[in-house]
Amino acid sequence: MTPRILIACVGNIFLGDDAFGVEVARRLQGRRLPDGVRVVDFGIRGFDLALALLDDAIDAAILVDAAPRGEPPGTLYVIEPEWAEPNQAAIEEGTLIETHSLDPVKVLRLVLTLGGQPKRVLLVGCEPTPVVEDEDPPMEMSPPVEAALDEAVRLVESLIEQVRDDGGVCTS
Repeated sequence: MTPRILIACVGNIFLGDDAFGVEVARRLQGRRLPDGVRVVDFGIRGFDLALALLDDAIDAAILVDAAPRGEPPGTLYVIEPEWAEPNQAAIEEGTLIETHSLDPVKVLRLVLTLGGQPKRVLLVGCEPTPVVEDEDPPMEMSPPVEAALDEAVRLVESLIEQVRDDGGVCTS
């Protein structure tokens, strides 16, 4: 059976490079994708993403987000995050749900807390340009991140093929 794949793009369009995932979603929606692949712009709606990952109608997900890892701005990378059980302190403090931001690791923990089962998740990340402290974040994406958008779309398309070839199997 061909795996059903969710392309979950996240980010805040009002925070410069954080709009990376949202812009990738916009570009992917204009392309022909294989049957069983669905692109959703989740913006900053982490709870909605958690509910989508709980859905048995998907076998794998590719998250697309700006994610700082200390590389030069515009650097793309693929990470296969581990499904770590949430600790009791995070559950008691309520830090698994944030209504105005989206942390992919917290979303995966929330999915497990809600009784979901791990499925294959890949994260396509793009290194944002650091924001200067004490300055308002720019509204537009930086040139290096904007220049990485087309390559990110191609990377997502290649990951779709890889997941389809692997049958959507979770490797963690």
